[in-house]
Amino acid sequence: MLRAASARTETSSLRARVSVPGFLLAFAAAAVLVAGALSYVASSHPDGLDATTQRGCTTVEVDSVEELRGECIAQNAAEHRLADSPLADYAIGGDEAWVGLAGVLGVAVAFAVLFTVVRAIGRRSSTADDVVAGSDPGPR
Repeated sequence: MLRAASARTETSSLRARVSVPGFLLAFAAAAVLVAGALSYVASSHPDGLDATTQRGCTTVEVDSVEELRGECIAQNAAEHRLADSPLADYAIGGDEAWVGLAGVLGVAVAFAVLFTVVRAIGRRSSTADDVVAGSDPGPR
């Protein structure tokens, strides 16, 4: 019984020391560090899904353009409509020297979208709580 009470006290004090904004700031810093620094050591060779879809084909360079020869799933692939966008292929403008900055920008955009969604859910939740409590929040 004493151990359980001690464990609860330790958990409560740990929660009091770790604030949500502090945690989010540390998490964002770690994400930026990983995206910015580790992007340069990531492999640029196809693996996983790319390698699986290219089984049965060989890559041949024809007129400075790579073509797939043989029979594989990747032959049916088409360019994505955003393939010419500024951050396509994890680089800025196709320049692989900027891959770290592209990673950092990607993290920033992901956090902005997450922040917007969480705020929208929070507002909807507080509005629903007001209606359930019987108070009319009025027009917004």
